[in-house]
Amino acid sequence: MHAFPFKVQKISLNAGFTCPNRDGSKGTGGCTYCNNRTFNPDYCRAEKSITAQMDEGIRFFSRKYPEMKYLAYFQAYTNTYGEMDELRRKYEEALACRDVVGVVIGTRPDCMPDELLDYLAGLARETYVMIEYGLESTLDRTLQRINRGHTHAESEDAIRRTHARGLPVGAHLILGLPGESRDEMLRHADVLSALPITSLKLHQLQIIRHTAMGREYEAHPERFHLFTVDEYIDLVVAFRRRLRSDIVIERYVSQAPKEWLLAPDWGLKNYQFEAKLRKRMNG
Repeated sequence: MHAFPFKVQKISLNAGFTCPNRDGSKGTGGCTYCNNRTFNPDYCRAEKSITAQMDEGIRFFSRKYPEMKYLAYFQAYTNTYGEMDELRRKYEEALACRDVVGVVIGTRPDCMPDELLDYLAGLARETYVMIEYGLESTLDRTLQRINRGHTHAESEDAIRRTHARGLPVGAHLILGLPGESRDEMLRHADVLSALPITSLKLHQLQIIRHTAMGREYEAHPERFHLFTVDEYIDLVVAFRRRLRSDIVIERYVSQAPKEWLLAPDWGLKNYQFEAKLRKRMNG
């Protein structure tokens, strides 16, 4: 991971992009688990300009940490899915904001053309640029089941092309997707360890209201195995042991807002979960 000589904070942005799995080019329903509103902060609304969202986020953090610098985090939906001119304009608008020292761009592995990678590699000569790919699983049958709209081969291809241009690569993975055994989940660690990724964000499967998966869960709860806290901690500890040691796990757990969450409700804040996990890892 890149080390900055100062404190940095990501500011999440909604740049108004959609996704090929929603606009009809690959599908219209989106991924079955996805309700994008569950992971966007309140200031992060597409009707606000990127500059306005950045300013609001920076104001929030700078009161407490006046020396803080910021990364513009293009988080919502697919942030490389658009015309080149529009993409460039949005990234450069974020980079022009005060105290911004780089961009982190969240996207899908099937939405990274070489032309855009070449541009981002050029941008990275002047500022920090990181790409985060939502992989969610390394098993094609799972990707198909959750209506992801891409294959694991496409994930590997995007990761290798991005790394070849000298850009750091992050990956996202959901543990507990329906139909995957514990052994298969642990094998994700072996597959990812063989790829040139820098960091990984894990999270447990959460069933979110008003999603296709939420409806499936309500109709057929027996198709799902939702982890207890202790089960998930055991899985994560075993996963960590199998993962290449230089891959930084940026996140182990995710917490959807209570009003959106059908299950599982652990009743824990992220920091409380991480304290339990540390205790188990050090025990």
